[in-house]
Amino acid sequence: MAPNGTARDLVTRTPVRLAPDSSRTMATLLLPGEEMPEDSSRAMAVVERVLALDDEQVRATLADMTVQLLSQPCRLDDTFERHFDYVAQLVHVPIASHDRRLLIGAYATAELSPESTALTNPSMVQHPDQTGLAPGELRFVMSVRAIGTGGVSCIEFRTGVISADQTIRIDEPGNLLDSGQLSSPLYEQAVFRAQLNEGDFGDWIVDFAFDGLETRFTGADLNRVLSGLGEREYSRSAPSREQRVQEIIRQIEWVAANNYEVVFPEDTAISERVLVPRGPTESHGMEDARFVRFVEDDMASYYAIYTAFDGSHVAPQLLETSDFRTFQVRQLSGPSAKNKGMALFPRRVGGQRLSLSRWDRETTSLAASEDGWSWGKPAAIHSPHQPWELIKVGNCGSPIETPRGWLVFTHGVGPMWTTAIGALLLDLEDPRRVVGTLPTPLMVPEGDESDGYVPHTIYSCGALLHGETVVLPYGLGEQAVGIALIDLPELLDRLLISAN
Repeated sequence: MAPNGTARDLVTRTPVRLAPDSSRTMATLLLPGEEMPEDSSRAMAVVERVLALDDEQVRATLADMTVQLLSQPCRLDDTFERHFDYVAQLVHVPIASHDRRLLIGAYATAELSPESTALTNPSMVQHPDQTGLAPGELRFVMSVRAIGTGGVSCIEFRTGVISADQTIRIDEPGNLLDSGQLSSPLYEQAVFRAQLNEGDFGDWIVDFAFDGLETRFTGADLNRVLSGLGEREYSRSAPSREQRVQEIIRQIEWVAANNYEVVFPEDTAISERVLVPRGPTESHGMEDARFVRFVEDDMASYYAIYTAFDGSHVAPQLLETSDFRTFQVRQLSGPSAKNKGMALFPRRVGGQRLSLSRWDRETTSLAASEDGWSWGKPAAIHSPHQPWELIKVGNCGSPIETPRGWLVFTHGVGPMWTTAIGALLLDLEDPRRVVGTLPTPLMVPEGDESDGYVPHTIYSCGALLHGETVVLPYGLGEQAVGIALIDLPELLDRLLISAN
C-alpha cells in the first residue's frame, strides 16, 4: 500500500483530454412553429412562401446557404430531402423541382450542437474492426454522454487506437454529425408483455391484446391487431371492458414508441454518429451508456444500458448493435430494472445474463435475466460504508473478467457530494460473493478535475483491458473526458490483500 494509505499510486493519468466542441453540429428536423411547445405548426405557410419564389431566388438562396455551411453540403442535401418528404406528407406539398425540394427541406431543418455544454461519462469497448493494426495495438470505440442545447443528453462516439506501449491515439472526429434514420423494428412480444404486466392490466386483457401476434412481429402486424381491437363492438353492459381495451391500446402504442431501431448511413464514420432521444421515456435525454462487448456462442455483440429521462422519471433501457451502425432500443422491466446505473456482464454466468443494478438509488446489487430485458429480484452485494461513499455507491461500468475474479470499478458519493472511483472483486463462479474491496478510492478529482459542469465529480461508465493494463476513460466535473491507466496485476493484489 502507498505511504499515505491509499491505492491512488496504481493510477497513471494520461495527457489525453476530450473537451466539448460546439463546432460539431447536427442537422435535425424542426418545423416552423414547433420551436415553442404551446405553438402549432406553421409549415404550410412557409411552404407556400417558398413555392412563391421564382427559380432564380431558389437557386440563389441555396447557393448562399451552401457557402455559409461550407462543409459537406452533399450530406446535408440528403437530410434536406428526408425533411422535405416529411413536410410533404404533413401538408401535402405539390410536386416541386429538385432545388425547391431541397430548399423546403432546409426551412424544416435546424442545426444543433449536441455537445455544446459538456462531453463526459465515457465507456470503452473493443472496436469490431481490428484489421490493419501493428502488433500489440488495439482499436477501440468510446461512447460519451454529450450534453447540448437545453441540457438534453445524447450518446456520441469516438474511435482510436491503444499502442503496445499504452500510448492512446484518438481519431479526429468530423464536424457534421448524423442522427440516423428510424427503421422498421422487429418487436419482441415478451418486451411488450413485461411492460404491460408492470401496468397491472391483468392476464386476460394482455392475452386478448396479443392474440394473433407471433413471438416477434412487425409494426404492420401490430397496427393490424390494434386496429382490430379498436373496431370491435362491446356490449353496453360491459363499458369497463371497452375502457380497459382502449387503455391497453394506448399503452401498447406507448411501448412501441419506446422500442425502435436506428440506422446510420454507411458513409458515416462511427464518430459522426449520434444517438438522439426518440421515444417518450427519453424525451429529455439519453444518459450514461455503459457499453460492453458480449460474447455468446463465439459471436460478439455490443450492448449498453443507458438512462432514459423524460423530464420527471428515469428508466434503464437497452441498446444493442453488432457494428455501431444499426442500433436496437428496448425497454427493460422487472424489480432490478429501476433507477440509474445498470451494467451488463460480458457473458452468461451459470446460464444466465447478469447485470449490476442500483435499483434502490444507493446500493450495488446483482440481477439475473434469461432474455436480457426482464430482470428479477436484486441481491445486494455492496452498500455504502466507507466515508467517501456514504451517500450512495454504484458501478463505473460492466465487470471485467480476470483469472482472479470479476473486476468492478465503483463510484461513491461522499461529503459535499464529491464523487470518487473505487474497486471491487467478485467471485468468478458466484458474483454475489465479494472477494475483495479497496478501503480507499483509486481516483479522486485532482487539480482542474474538480471544476466543471458538476464540480468535484470523477466518473466512468466502462473500462477496457489491454494486456495487463486497464484503460479507464473517465468524466471529470461532468464537463470533459480524461483517460487513466491502471496496472491490473497490482490492483488485483491490492484487492485480495484487503480481503484478508
